[in-house]
Amino acid sequence: MTAKGQPLLQISGLRKSFGNNHVLKDMTLDVAKGEAITIIGTSGSGKSLLFKCLQYLIAPDAGTIKINGHNLHEMTARDRREYEQRRSVLFQYGGLFDSLKVWENIGFLQTNLGEMSDDQAREIAIEKLAIVGLPADVCDLYPSDLSGGMQKRVGFARAIANDPEFLFLDEPTAGLDPIMSNEICRFISESVSALGATTISISSDLNTVERISDRVAMIHDGQFVWDGPTDRLYSSGNEYVHQFVNKLSDGPIAVGA
Repeated sequence: MTAKGQPLLQISGLRKSFGNNHVLKDMTLDVAKGEAITIIGTSGSGKSLLFKCLQYLIAPDAGTIKINGHNLHEMTARDRREYEQRRSVLFQYGGLFDSLKVWENIGFLQTNLGEMSDDQAREIAIEKLAIVGLPADVCDLYPSDLSGGMQKRVGFARAIANDPEFLFLDEPTAGLDPIMSNEICRFISESVSALGATTISISSDLNTVERISDRVAMIHDGQFVWDGPTDRLYSSGNEYVHQFVNKLSDGPIAVGA
């Protein structure tokens, strides 16, 4: 349970460099329990690196990431394992295992942790597939049998298979046509609402950002330059956000940077 008044996720003074390339520069952000926040910014701004730090895939050089008041990079092995079991990721291109059937992909975490039998995993897979509008017989197919849109749906079914407390979404509608993008956004919104999950997303598609977010934070040159409610995205008063959402060549963001 989050302490009263304490954000579930706290990013403070986060920095990360690779040699002389200073990618993350003193980043600070709080996220409340159950909030859906999407991070926007141009390519190379630091979005993906921040995402990896939040998932304990890369350690920052300085600063802290606190989950429920506990420093993510100072957790015991047991605490980290519990955190990993409480979070899920929807990868940009599905991230499905080609050699596993759909139901095995969806139940991969739970079966490998020994938390459930294959029969239980298959039942959960059918339940989650129904949420994303796919029939039970998809369970026995392989990823190569599926279209790109179906693979994305299966990826999302896997992401919610453990009823996560934290849900990380990496470009959830990348490569999809507008109709399928809207469907994926609907599945995300409905499922996140039902789960009460704290959702942190990266997206370059503004329609997706508006559909799945309560709040938006923009990164430029390794720093947060704006943070506000989604309905203020087009009236932020921030020159970086204005240029980005209106797709303008002129502004503080150098074209091609």
